Amino acid sequence: MNASSRLVTGMGTGRRAFLALLAMLFALQVFALLRAPAAWQPAAIAITLDGPGSVTLTAAQLGAVGAAGTRLVFSRGADGAWRLRADGPALPVLRRGGTEERLGTVDPSTLRSFAIGPRRYTVTPGVRGTLFFTDGAARWHFDGATVFRDGTAQAHCPGAPWPERGVALWNRVAPRALAIARPLLFGGNLHCGNRIGIDGVDGGAARLARQDQGLVLSASAGAVPVQGDDAGLRDDQRSLDGAQSLAVGRSRYELAVARGTLTLAPARRVALHAVPETTLPPGVAWEWRQRSLWRGGAAMWLLAGAAALAVFGAVQGREAVPRRGNILGPLADARRRRGRLPGLARRLRGPAAMLVLAAGCAALVLQRGGEPPSAACSLLLSAAALGMWFVPPGRLPAAAGAALLLVGAGLLCQLNLGLAGMDTGWLRYHGKTAALLAIGSGAVALWRLYPVAMSQRRIEWLLAGAAGAALLLLAAQVLWGDETGVFDMQPVEAAKLVLTLLTAHCLALRMGWRAGHRALPGHGARWLRLIAPALLFLALLGCALVQVDDYSPLILLLLWAGAMAFAYALAARRWLAAGLLGCVALAGIAGVTALRSGDPAHLPATFYGDRFQVWLEPERHPHTGQQVRDGAAAIAAGGWLGADGWLGLASLGNPGGAVMALPAVQDDFAPSFLLHRHGLLAALLLWCAQAAVVAGLAHAAARHCRTAAAAGGFRQAWLARLQAFALCGGAAFVAGHLLLSWGTNLAILPVMGQPMSFLSAGGSHLLFFLLPLLGIHAGSSQE
Repeated sequence: MNASSRLVTGMGTGRRAFLALLAMLFALQVFALLRAPAAWQPAAIAITLDGPGSVTLTAAQLGAVGAAGTRLVFSRGADGAWRLRADGPALPVLRRGGTEERLGTVDPSTLRSFAIGPRRYTVTPGVRGTLFFTDGAARWHFDGATVFRDGTAQAHCPGAPWPERGVALWNRVAPRALAIARPLLFGGNLHCGNRIGIDGVDGGAARLARQDQGLVLSASAGAVPVQGDDAGLRDDQRSLDGAQSLAVGRSRYELAVARGTLTLAPARRVALHAVPETTLPPGVAWEWRQRSLWRGGAAMWLLAGAAALAVFGAVQGREAVPRRGNILGPLADARRRRGRLPGLARRLRGPAAMLVLAAGCAALVLQRGGEPPSAACSLLLSAAALGMWFVPPGRLPAAAGAALLLVGAGLLCQLNLGLAGMDTGWLRYHGKTAALLAIGSGAVALWRLYPVAMSQRRIEWLLAGAAGAALLLLAAQVLWGDETGVFDMQPVEAAKLVLTLLTAHCLALRMGWRAGHRALPGHGARWLRLIAPALLFLALLGCALVQVDDYSPLILLLLWAGAMAFAYALAARRWLAAGLLGCVALAGIAGVTALRSGDPAHLPATFYGDRFQVWLEPERHPHTGQQVRDGAAAIAAGGWLGADGWLGLASLGNPGGAVMALPAVQDDFAPSFLLHRHGLLAALLLWCAQAAVVAGLAHAAARHCRTAAAAGGFRQAWLARLQAFALCGGAAFVAGHLLLSWGTNLAILPVMGQPMSFLSAGGSHLLFFLLPLLGIHAGSSQE
């Protein structure tokens, strides 16, 4: 057998092994669904009162999730009208006529006065969305963003961080429509910032905040009395007439009244029970329904099944064909050789991609509407989505193949997590990941199947438009969101991809300069003008993250910037610069090691300073350090072979136990769940696949760099360098995510709040960064 034959045979064996591993991951998901025990949930809760009276229900007796300690009192008056009163930390929300009403809150513009503890304030009528009030000693004005005392904005609180000071300064000069909403807190000893001090009352006893309907006054869960006029907010009672739904904690119920019976039909996230039994007060009855993992809407099953069949047909007739790609579509003059595919299979490729995309969109819409597809339907959809990566012509690159294995492992972990949780909400992470995977995979496949030839100028305009859209989303997060994102997404994930592509374009142009360019006058100014767009985008991205108090991505950006600078130094053969950057990296590692053995007392008393203190001495912080300690206990219980001693195989589909109480177990602490359920040996296999992804991306970047050096023209060289730096930047971000996530879970680093790529339930990270990066890698690979 000659060398060529041995190479082909080796590639065939590797492909079969890869497909066998991927099939095994999906077979384990089917196995988990088959052996999952029966679970029961309330289909309807009927409260019957034949005459005037009341009944008190706890959150458990409602099946409500995330409302521990809350009690709801449903009463019926002599006129037959139903009313609701609540007590506890999770105050319910009524939806009536398209608006939401939270018990324990009041519109202060409708009041003559309100009192917080011993202090009473008299309200003066004003413009909607603003409130004028006085306590006799001072006159206050609050517009939802800034507090004015006697006509002057209050000074900053002592020790206020500079981002908070910056937001306050912006709110003083910006138009009201552009001001960043900040609540007014009552209590404490000082009048400063957005706080009004009250002697003898702890800070935060009550708050005044801007919402969609205007300003809303609410009381905290403490014991300080808060009154609107003469009625206590904690004794708030609302009529249920005209109310369509009721939300308690993370659960939501549709309301219906008929002949003295109030019926609550769970519509979102409700508790599960191992047996259809529970203790209820007289007059209350549950209608039980068994959890369904296989059934679901016929339309969604039909769409997912059609997508899977189309993908199967397209893959069956596919042959690996040499093909040259492009980061944003192949060159207009690139040769596109087609293999001898069966006509039907070739015609199925486009419809298969569109069906997968449509099925993913439909699944996401159904999930957002409260009627998600069944777990088995989501599993079929995810299999079709992964199959789409084998449809376009050309061999799948090694890094993309390893990434698909990681996606399969992540789906298995999320399904296991969903079956381990004892409420219906845990399965939504698996369903959402499957839907987003289908959307991203279908879109990438369509881009690869129907590429558009683009000139350099059109690519530059496309990058400029993407940068503008990313900045608009970041601005929306600053104005209306927080560190968790806005519009149920994380704009920073799209911004990371845009930043990588923009910087890669600038560096590719810089590498195209002539060898003697450094000797020409004005070299530094030209270099600055070239890199200025990427630097400006980076600065605006950093400012947006600071505005929403999300500092952990800044660590990622620092790691990414170092990796890009190191890659440029290697490509430009600046060995001294590369050596200096290597020394800086070693110094950073030494700094983290030194900080690990440092004195926590020297750290600043800030939010992230507290995180470092908890990291250094978690045993001295029984409350804030509980997450770190519980994560460490879960990992220790897993050992080498998992908590069941069988790499998690014996516990597939079974309830999870205490590990499910670990905060953020579905995203930031998903590796802790993996180590607990499947053990350190499974984690080592996962590390190997993760290393293969990062190494494969870096290897592809180096190959494109060599192609650029041997290119005969500027355009070909620029394109290869663009691909090289884009893949290098993507590899840096993926490696940074893995480093921070493993460091957080293994207590090597403080809690950073970053999901683990492919494993955690990070939908924005998957849709807006990982899948486009893999598409760029697959499309730009020269097979």
